Amino acid sequence: MATPKQAAKELIEHMPDQASWNDIMYELYVKQKIEAGLKAVAEGRTVPHEDIKRRLMDKKRPA
Repeated sequence: MATPKQAAKELIEHMPDQASWNDIMYELYVKQKIEAGLKAVAEGRTVPHEDIKRRLMDKKRPA
């Protein structure tokens, strides 16, 4: 598994030469969020879709 520094270098190398600072920062942000999500899944820190759906529907119902 690549270190964050190595992953950032690889990501930047695959971007076009005309990429802006904002483009680079966005791609790094998205990559970090995806990796955090995959780690959460691997650690079992997820909530089933049906549970979330039920929670949202409960909030929509008038009291």
